[in-house]
Amino acid sequence: MTSYITGDELAELIRSGKTPKKDYLVVDVRDDDYVGGNIVGGVNMPSREFLNNVDLLVKETKDVPLVIFHCALSQVRGPKAARIYKETRYNVLSETKSASPNIVLVLRDGFTGFQAKYKDDAKLIENWDKDVWASDWS
Repeated sequence: MTSYITGDELAELIRSGKTPKKDYLVVDVRDDDYVGGNIVGGVNMPSREFLNNVDLLVKETKDVPLVIFHCALSQVRGPKAARIYKETRYNVLSETKSASPNIVLVLRDGFTGFQAKYKDDAKLIENWDKDVWASDWS
């Protein structure tokens, strides 16, 4: 079952002073749609390459207590990557028993929802490009 974090909860976490890649990690699995902005402190791990890199991600995050996945809308790529990460983490680390407990969440409404609310906050969003997010219908 997929568990979610809201944009407001993620914003609060980032602003709390906790350290990315130590206290939590945001994993952005967008592919070509990564341009136009990203969450501060996050890492881009494109979904098309995710299976090839998930073992390394698991090893690098074995002591990170919270890992949050997202894509553009967090409807397919984000939840799928979270599931693969959880399964791989269990398979790789259950034998070693050297990993810290870990929570895996998906950002509800993905980057699209997050940037719509927080695009003007440099503590939360970096590399934001208004032209990428301009509506074709306005």
